Amino acid sequence: MSRFRCFEALEFFPGPGRTYVVGRNAQGKTSILEAVCVLLRLQSPRTSQPSDMFLGGVGGFALGGRFGDTHMECRQSARGRSLFLDSKPQSKADDYLATARLTWFSNADLELVNGSGVPRRRYLDFLGMQAVPGYRQTLRSYERALRARNALLKEGRPRVEVDAFTPVLLETGGVLLEARARLTANLASDLAEACRMISGGGDELRVVYKPGCEGDFGEALAGSRGREERLRQTVCGPHRDDLELVLNGLKASAFASEGQQRTIALALKIAQARHLHALHGTPPLLLLDDIFGELDAGRRNLLLAALPQGAQTIITTTFLDWMQPGEEDRVYRLESGKLSEGN
Repeated sequence: MSRFRCFEALEFFPGPGRTYVVGRNAQGKTSILEAVCVLLRLQSPRTSQPSDMFLGGVGGFALGGRFGDTHMECRQSARGRSLFLDSKPQSKADDYLATARLTWFSNADLELVNGSGVPRRRYLDFLGMQAVPGYRQTLRSYERALRARNALLKEGRPRVEVDAFTPVLLETGGVLLEARARLTANLASDLAEACRMISGGGDELRVVYKPGCEGDFGEALAGSRGREERLRQTVCGPHRDDLELVLNGLKASAFASEGQQRTIALALKIAQARHLHALHGTPPLLLLDDIFGELDAGRRNLLLAALPQGAQTIITTTFLDWMQPGEEDRVYRLESGKLSEGN
């Protein structure tokens, strides 16, 4: 990578199994994982603004790396983005994104349990874009139609102008509602099993898809016209979807302890990784960003055991006293922007 976040330049060679990046806080460990995520999935788990990732906030960055047999390269500047696969320019992001899959774990994942519906929708979308053909394009079309429709409602424009965007909203929204319901159903058993494994068998977790409209989307949208005009925004649809997480028969956001919330968040990500493994035949790359600090040694090892077997895994942590890396594992030390291999 070059000129990304705090790094002028950095070379990093993770192993095929587990690779640990060890260092004190504020050394750039998370930025290394973020660079991998941006390279493979063209999105950051930390920001939606590319300029936030520029060294010093100006210029641009370049990322390159190999996923399987394919060399991937992403160059971002203030003027736009250029993508390459095996040195060949890619005009379509979807073709580039078909190459690699990953799952990201971080402390911010607690928002999946105790936050609003936004992170849970983002969780489904991140999986959908890697698991459902055409999902990304459908989501982007829905979001464009929704923004245009909401802008007209906010301005109080004539209904005929608002309704010009309704057919696209209904078509793409219907696809999203169906895909998200199917994804949730497919995740259910892996989610329950992962929660049992991390908790040592003590907790039972259930997930329920809560669509952002009742019944048929078209009928719900037509019936919400009065509310739309009062609130000046689209009040039903996939942009209001949510997941309800039920732990031991109770709503997790209200009754789960902090330790249980952390277990649920990790189980959600493990279920995501397992689904991608089952769907594509190979496990996704796993990025675990400093998530062990508030887990006891027993749960740390239970978590590692619950991860998809054989997955390439990159783990950041402040120390490794709690475990002994295996002979095949790689350990890097990061200090003052310098990465060195060795225990």
